[in-house]
Amino acid sequence: MDLIAKVLGRLAMVAGAALVLYLGVVIATGTLAAVSGTSARPPGAAADVRNAKSNRALFLRGRRIFRFDTFGDQAFWGGALQLHRAIAGRRNGGIGPGVSPKTALAVGLKVDATAVPKATAAAIKAGNVNLNDPKVTLALLKLNAVVGVKGFFNRRGRLTSMGITCAVCHSTVDDSFSPGIGRRLDGWPNRDLNIGAVIGLAPSKKPLTDLLGVDERTVDRVLASWGPGKFDAALFLDGKAFRPDGKTAATLIPPAFGLAGVNLATYTGWGTVTYWNAFVANLEMHGRGNFDDDRLDDARQFPVAARNRFGHVRNRRDLITSKLSALHFYQLAIPAPKPPRRYFNAAAARRGRAIFNGKGRCQTCHMQPKGTQTGWNLVTPAEICTDAFAAGRSATGRYRTTPLDGIFARSKRGFYHDGRYPTLRSVVEHYDSCQNLKLTPREKVDLVQYLRSR
Repeated sequence: MDLIAKVLGRLAMVAGAALVLYLGVVIATGTLAAVSGTSARPPGAAADVRNAKSNRALFLRGRRIFRFDTFGDQAFWGGALQLHRAIAGRRNGGIGPGVSPKTALAVGLKVDATAVPKATAAAIKAGNVNLNDPKVTLALLKLNAVVGVKGFFNRRGRLTSMGITCAVCHSTVDDSFSPGIGRRLDGWPNRDLNIGAVIGLAPSKKPLTDLLGVDERTVDRVLASWGPGKFDAALFLDGKAFRPDGKTAATLIPPAFGLAGVNLATYTGWGTVTYWNAFVANLEMHGRGNFDDDRLDDARQFPVAARNRFGHVRNRRDLITSKLSALHFYQLAIPAPKPPRRYFNAAAARRGRAIFNGKGRCQTCHMQPKGTQTGWNLVTPAEICTDAFAAGRSATGRYRTTPLDGIFARSKRGFYHDGRYPTLRSVVEHYDSCQNLKLTPREKVDLVQYLRSR
């Protein structure tokens, strides 16, 4: 065994972790001598190493795209909306008071502490940095430290434009430095982000009023209705800003973790992960790419999209399509986070698992191990005793069975697509009534603890 350990250690230094995994298979099949002697590598070993390096490169490229690539959307957020001018403030070449770090944190934007130099971090801790000064925000933008927001500066250091990335909605931080400042948590939904308030700062809302065919006062009212953690992706397709009950039509920002093996990726199942990346990059972020979906030609269901030909987007320079593979690879590699043990009662969770698979009938739709159906993971509104408003705004007319893993990381602002159920207990109560399950109070408690353990 000492000889085996030495061989493994030497090869790990030379070929990396991928080859060590390969050797594990070789050892298990009793052919160690073939690789520990002077003979050539087994067939395919070199290819395995190359593939591992290629996959690693694709992962890293996807992460860069997810965190820092605007897909050219600065032409919209900076060029059309002029949002960068509101961020800079009049004292820094913009307009208005500007956006200080305190203001940015108050609307839910996050700061990547690992991008802040140690000396600056120490000065912030010591209270020697004025967090009410928009100049500090500009400095953070230059460091790429504001999660999901990218600033563009000229040679004199003046902010000339800004764009957003995937991370603005689908990343947060662990608050390890202070609230809103910490290490990145990619894939976690930012349920503190008040997107409506951020867009509301824009000096020019003409692109939005022209798109929706309404006045600026109406746009402001709609943006103010969203609140933290919500965004209305369908608004720019159908123009429906409010539900029939008068509440906002916006839905909760979803997570981007735990999607490997899951077919449809959104609350109403528009399409796969790659489809949704292309949809969002082109139609929501307003990047520069090509996109096709002739379902959006339906002027009755999607009048705004049909009028603007959103189902047939074309740009001479496509800044999106070539990046979809790496972005997809990275997102599928983000696992759903495990809850801390203190988040649930282990004994109750074990009892709850039996209820989940048995009397509760949860397994009917939330199939193990992903917590959603394999294949076409959609249900009708009637099957889950839910109104059809949000489903009717999609091309499917249905709701996706949401995967369960990582519930603790997306529990802020409630559950379901619009957060209508504030707690897991209220979700269980809904299904107990909907499915006539006749769960006892103790069974409901145990079921909740099992869900919390996912």
